[in-house]
Amino acid sequence: MADTNTRSTLTKLLISFTRWFDSYSVDQTHESDQQQGLDWVRVIPFILLHLACLLVIWVGWSPVALIVAIVLYAVRMFAITGFYHRYFSHRTFKTSRVVQFIFALLGASAIQRGPLWWASHHRHHHAFADQPEDSHSPEQHGFVNSHMGWFLSRDNFHTKQERIRDFSRFPELRLLDRFDILIPVVGGVVLFLTGQWLSANYPGLNTNGAQLLVWGLISTIVLYHVTFTINSLAHRFGSKRYKNKDDSRNNFILALLTFGEGWHNNHHAYPGSARQGFFWWEIDITYYMLKMMEAVGLIHDLKPVPQRILARKDF
Repeated sequence: MADTNTRSTLTKLLISFTRWFDSYSVDQTHESDQQQGLDWVRVIPFILLHLACLLVIWVGWSPVALIVAIVLYAVRMFAITGFYHRYFSHRTFKTSRVVQFIFALLGASAIQRGPLWWASHHRHHHAFADQPEDSHSPEQHGFVNSHMGWFLSRDNFHTKQERIRDFSRFPELRLLDRFDILIPVVGGVVLFLTGQWLSANYPGLNTNGAQLLVWGLISTIVLYHVTFTINSLAHRFGSKRYKNKDDSRNNFILALLTFGEGWHNNHHAYPGSARQGFFWWEIDITYYMLKMMEAVGLIHDLKPVPQRILARKDF
């Protein structure tokens, strides 16, 4: 019995390590669905990313590093909100296969897994919002789990293929979903090499490869936790315009930080709209950027908020 338990533990460790590089390393249709709880081996990279931010004490800062961090935050936030969320999860507009893949790549660079995994779990969230089946409900499973514990657990590792069959038909998206870690690794190498090139050719900028890499990590960690607040804080703090069956809230501060995602009660009232700030005074940066993309022909058929939703008098 002891030998059996040891082999089982070693097998789980091997699987966890392999999944750092290949998310589909174990056939998702045959692995037991009974594996629950935190996957501690996979938690290690998450912790290391946070600790790596402390390297800023040694690499310092520069205007270039701050600009890079801000730009990375903005571009990747839009890739998450505009495409991972409003496009892949809810299909609130249409676009070409090329644009679809470009923003899937940018979303993957945020180290929030692949677009199929992200969208499939988000669709599951809407199907069971704030019910026991909703793994990132603060009401059901606690604040910490809703903020970050749920995606570090074994039972939420797999892409819910049955919920994302529409986009799973694209082989490039399946490949990106499988090897999602490749994009941020390549991005980190590019950041480091760019910093080294700037150091050698423009020393007056006072930057280098290590500095840009660390500030890229800082940007990623900030992006992480701001994004996660929509699962946690936006189901606890804010106003409720619509009496939905869930506990989603509208939160102005979160809406600013997340480019419009903080109008979360609006979103749960009608997830099919490309716009989450339903009224003109509700700032929705993601929607403004989508409108600009529509104006130049990169996307089309943005779905509006129906008049019947705007006319509801729940509040």
